[in-house]
Amino acid sequence: ELTGYDRLMAYKFHDDDHGEVISEITKPGLEPYLGLHYPATDIPQAARFLFMKNKVRMICDCHAKPVKVYQDEKLGLDLTLCGSTLRAPHSCHLKYMENMGSIASLVMAVVINEGEDEDDNSMVEQQQQQQQQPKRKRLWGLVVCHNTTPRFVPFPLRYACEFLMQVFAIHVSKEFELENQIREKNILRTQTLLCDMLMRNAPLGIVTQSPNIMDLVKCDGAALLYNNKFWRLGLTPTEAQMRDIVLWLTECHMDSTGLSTDSLYDAGFPGALALG
Repeated sequence: ELTGYDRLMAYKFHDDDHGEVISEITKPGLEPYLGLHYPATDIPQAARFLFMKNKVRMICDCHAKPVKVYQDEKLGLDLTLCGSTLRAPHSCHLKYMENMGSIASLVMAVVINEGEDEDDNSMVEQQQQQQQQPKRKRLWGLVVCHNTTPRFVPFPLRYACEFLMQVFAIHVSKEFELENQIREKNILRTQTLLCDMLMRNAPLGIVTQSPNIMDLVKCDGAALLYNNKFWRLGLTPTEAQMRDIVLWLTECHMDSTGLSTDSLYDAGFPGALALG
């Protein structure tokens, strides 16, 4: 309603840089894009870099003929239009818009503060680092407006949209901070419960008592090898398969305090495919 476009989408970037339409509102009759995923190559790194510099990008008419820019020979440095609203879009992007049935677009970047990884730093260390250096910025996603006919948005309205994106980005950043705080509390709770289990009956308490190790890590199965005997909970490989895993860990990861992976195949375990 504010911008008058036919379609508005909230577009979120995932950890592997691919994008997903997580929210959408359209005028009647348009094909919905909600829930669709797009490869990271749809918005290349160069374009993402420009969105970090120029947070609002408007294309009034993808069929408009571009105007050539001539640089004065007396200028010592090459002319850059990275921050210019009048900069013509790349021909590939124009074809992309045409294929989507979009003639005009308004794209607004959602840039958030990026905190440190909770696994690498404690909360106190993070606060000390934040006081010493400014927070890093990250392109969280885009708010994209499309129109089936040419459309121009005047500067005051574009400026208001940019302000709304800044407010929205603050809310997203706060959500991330809240998630990090909850994760930190859950880690402390897990450590407390694990210590309590071990104090009751070490080390069998983590599989024989309630709550057990599965309640802590929220997994489908768990196994404990103690005195050459297995204690199994939930869904686990066979004992023979687990002994193969133990042998592989002993040979390849003896120097580490533990191994965490979401894929034994990627970690190099030879019998990973047989596990299903």
